[in-house]
Amino acid sequence: MTVTTPVSQRPADRVVIFDTTLRDGEQSPGASMNLEEKLRIALTLEEMGVDVIEAGFPIASNGDFECVREIGRVVKTSVVAGLSRAARMDIDRAAEALQYAERKRIHTFISTSPLHMKYKLQMQPDAVVQAIADSVGHARTLVDDVEWSAEDGSRTEPDFLCRCVETAIKAGATTINIPDTVGYAVPEEYGALIRMVIERVPNSDRAVFSVHCHNDLGLAVANSLAGVANGARQVECTINGLGERAGNAALEEIVMALRTRHDAMPYTTGIRTEHITRASRLVSTITGFTVQPNKAIVGTNAFAHESGIHQDGMLKHAGTYEIMTPESVGLNRSTLVMGKHSGRAAFRAKLKELGYEEMGDNAVNDAFKRFKDLADRKKDVFDEDIVALVDDEVGRQNDRIQFVSLQVVAGSKGPQHAVLEVEVDGQACAPVVSFGNGPVDAVFNAIKQAFPHEARLQLYQVQAVTAGTDAQAEVTVRLEENGKTVNGQGADADTLVASARAYIHALNKLLVKREKTAPAALSA
Repeated sequence: MTVTTPVSQRPADRVVIFDTTLRDGEQSPGASMNLEEKLRIALTLEEMGVDVIEAGFPIASNGDFECVREIGRVVKTSVVAGLSRAARMDIDRAAEALQYAERKRIHTFISTSPLHMKYKLQMQPDAVVQAIADSVGHARTLVDDVEWSAEDGSRTEPDFLCRCVETAIKAGATTINIPDTVGYAVPEEYGALIRMVIERVPNSDRAVFSVHCHNDLGLAVANSLAGVANGARQVECTINGLGERAGNAALEEIVMALRTRHDAMPYTTGIRTEHITRASRLVSTITGFTVQPNKAIVGTNAFAHESGIHQDGMLKHAGTYEIMTPESVGLNRSTLVMGKHSGRAAFRAKLKELGYEEMGDNAVNDAFKRFKDLADRKKDVFDEDIVALVDDEVGRQNDRIQFVSLQVVAGSKGPQHAVLEVEVDGQACAPVVSFGNGPVDAVFNAIKQAFPHEARLQLYQVQAVTAGTDAQAEVTVRLEENGKTVNGQGADADTLVASARAYIHALNKLLVKREKTAPAALSA
């Protein structure tokens, strides 16, 4: 694996990719990840060549602290960052979480806009400036790499913003982030803001400038690129654009825009783009956020052509309607057809082809068993089928609640009922029988009976993984409890089994999220 070059040694056209999927992305309503899932994503990001991985907000909960610490243990080439407010307690906690990281960064922030200072912080401007000096200075005594962010920077008065940035750099900040926290900016004004700060702040040459754009107006990627064009050399982004409200700038769109339009934007990144599709699928599966079919770069329709005119052009020359190749983002055309006669060796080869190179023997055995079951019921097993069943299986071994079996009686005559078996904390539970207003209702009532809880179902969504009546179903379930929401996903050739798996997946995530708290002023 290639070692990431320190920021200070990078060429002037090199853009640092700062991924915040594990921190800002997890703030999406419904998104919640446990330690094992975060580690899988972090290692995938590192393999992809991400420069900085923001692993979490250590002061938020013991779970977040543990995630940052463990990611710092296993990640070797990427910088691992922990977020903190402008408070000594936050900063000390972040430093403690990062103690094992080979390359560590403390990312501290405070609001700087008049609106935020008056109503959220209830602080005067001079007090905010002093807090910047104190927090950045303290962080710098603990680590060499300190990032400072001006929350709501795009709505901050220019003179005050420059004063804050100068103070942060003087106190030791090596990266300065000017976020468009509420997605209010448009590209021309945001680019001008970045250029203005760099030109007016006398010590700006001592720091790397960063952009962090939200997508409330659908302009996060455009604003980020405008920032780069005007001097920013770090982009903060997430896989699939995951993030609170309308999300963040999408990593895959930023990277592929810079690669595809290098003529217009002569900048480079260290991202190995052939890993993009795999990372997108992994984050989608873990968070339960399905990627829309027409999503740029990673949507299922991104390289599909249905129009006769488009198909004719593609047959003659792919460049007529494709500005990048599917292979460039890791969407490889299969060379190995799988079926019920395929053996374990062929299955392992297929897993490697699909990017599952680090799976342990137990995980492979479990996935192979499910593959054989699927192949007995489905004539053609597509790559998408294998991705769905493997992602559904991998990473669930440590869940408190495990699906065992399900039988359902359905039909127009009724009564519809379900017989469910689960394991809780490794112990087999007696089968439960439950009735409902339809088979899905019966299944979910059975889960409530097996593991009592008060969560409310907010979303139930079914989609086919591939075409055909024998296609696997991929089900998404969203649960809400006391203002906390989680998404779960499940895949199976039987829609009701997929539904049970999805509900149980969401319930396991809810158990994790119960431990999380939301510190004040967490939004940057």
